[in-house]
Amino acid sequence: MTTPAIRTTVVGSYPVPAWLAAMPSGPALRDAIMVVLKTQELAGLDVIADGELSRFDVNHPETNGMIEYFIRPMGGVHKDLTHEELVAFRAQQGMGFRSKPAGVVRDALNPGTLDLVADWQSVKALSPSPMKFTVTAPYMLAKTLLDMHYGNLRDLTMGLAEVLAEQVRAIDAAVVQVDEANLTGHPEDAEWAHEPINVVLDAVQNEKGLHLCFGNYGGSSIQKGFWRDLMPFLNALHVDHLVLEFARRGYDELDHFKDLRDDIALGVGVIDIKDNEVESVDEVARRIELAVKTLGVDRIRWVHPDCGFWMLHRSVADRKMRALVDGRDRFLGIRS
Repeated sequence: MTTPAIRTTVVGSYPVPAWLAAMPSGPALRDAIMVVLKTQELAGLDVIADGELSRFDVNHPETNGMIEYFIRPMGGVHKDLTHEELVAFRAQQGMGFRSKPAGVVRDALNPGTLDLVADWQSVKALSPSPMKFTVTAPYMLAKTLLDMHYGNLRDLTMGLAEVLAEQVRAIDAAVVQVDEANLTGHPEDAEWAHEPINVVLDAVQNEKGLHLCFGNYGGSSIQKGFWRDLMPFLNALHVDHLVLEFARRGYDELDHFKDLRDDIALGVGVIDIKDNEVESVDEVARRIELAVKTLGVDRIRWVHPDCGFWMLHRSVADRKMRALVDGRDRFLGIRS
């Protein structure tokens, strides 16, 4: 089958099925992943994901998989914090939405028991469709930690990047996507943050994506900033395509992406995941048309939701995925 000129995908997360949360077990988790994959297949998405359920811990179902899944197993990270360390973390900038760090780094980081490859292997055979595997960016992970070893954020971030890169190197997903939701509010770090992120991207076997948004905690943006401030950072990335938030913010900033490096394909968010209202097919097609008219037919290569679907009801997420595909098809003139 011919690949469409504009491909559809999800950012990553999907609502945890209620029956899995109520009675978590290994077999139930595998069943849930199969349900999520099949739902995306039926919606017609070109590249699907496991809903990040491979991060779901049946023993700790409340755990935030975007952070703790990566941090908790790593060597060099400790969960027991002194009162002084808690006070020190709360004084750090940019993490006001967390009362406690994901851990304290007291020694050099190492993989410990982190095994991303095993989780990928457990998912890849469950669908014939092209799949993506998502990894939280080392910068965002570093911001959730209290560093008592490296001495500065830059070195801590590079330590995390080296651990993640070794893991990613053996993952043969069609797309590996690095997720960063903190740098958008801290462009002062953008002059160096591309370096550790590129360490991870350089380890990717196939297509490399980077997702950037302004936060999605409980349906709220927690970062303030502008895409234009990150353009030098974006142009320094070793990336094939970007997956960016637009639907919630509006499309006034699209024009700034005329300065994006020519070889970087742009993914445009056309589905608002912070709203339960399901977009019409015509609205999705209009958003795609606006992006193409602004930046040209050769620039827009992906359309997707702004962020992950984890906060929505499944019925809403499912209808939004269908609207995404139908809107893309309407814009391209594809008949179902």
